[in-house]
Amino acid sequence: MAAKGSGARRGRRCCEASEPARDSVGLRSRPFDAEPDGPGAAAAAAAAPTPADTERCRTLLAALLRRAWPDEAAAWADTLIAEFGSLPAALAVGTNDRARSIGGEAARYLADIQAALLHCLRLPMAERPVISTSKQLIDYLQADMANLITERFRVLFLTSQNELLADDLIWEGTVGEAPAYPREIVKRALEVGATGIILVHNHPSGDPQPSGGDVDATRRIAEAAFHLGICLHDHLIISRSGWTSFRRLGLLETMKGAE
Repeated sequence: MAAKGSGARRGRRCCEASEPARDSVGLRSRPFDAEPDGPGAAAAAAAAPTPADTERCRTLLAALLRRAWPDEAAAWADTLIAEFGSLPAALAVGTNDRARSIGGEAARYLADIQAALLHCLRLPMAERPVISTSKQLIDYLQADMANLITERFRVLFLTSQNELLADDLIWEGTVGEAPAYPREIVKRALEVGATGIILVHNHPSGDPQPSGGDVDATRRIAEAAFHLGICLHDHLIISRSGWTSFRRLGLLETMKGAE
């Protein structure tokens, strides 16, 4: 994630706009300076969309909008692709961001489509143990987070058999910083009866490589979880150019509480 700018607005915690807790940990990124080297990252780190890809995105987006707004569909598709770059990005951004260009009703309609797509991707995870680097999980997280222009920090809460108990959005904020709350993460794990967690956050900058701040934040969360018998299985970073896994990079090996 990029350094916090002087004009950046304050991020907000999911479902609450309170001040950061005293034990909040900053998760920050650095400018893109390396090719992603995590599992699956090389395949995801494709070049910029080709003109044919962009045109296909525009055509599909217009088709989605045409049934309800036949007169505006083509122009709205042009506007959204010009602003956000692709169909996945246009679906992933917030409803308010789309509404500025196409109005609230059409923006909410596309939000419903995105929600349906994410539900279809999420369902298989409820039927089997969750592995942090499984294709099903990565596909779901990429669809939800890779094209976001703001940061999200989420936690997957797991049973002792690695079955998914809850998928909570802990923070949604600015491009500058996504604080993580060790105490609140542990509290939530105890509430749902989780014995393991997987951390996930995105880097809107496009670089999936962890920064020093990311590593330090992860260590503090792992230690807080360890004291109550909760295991940190992995920390995934999602971006447009790919994804990385702390476990596969060997960054969890020295952290207390990491499996």
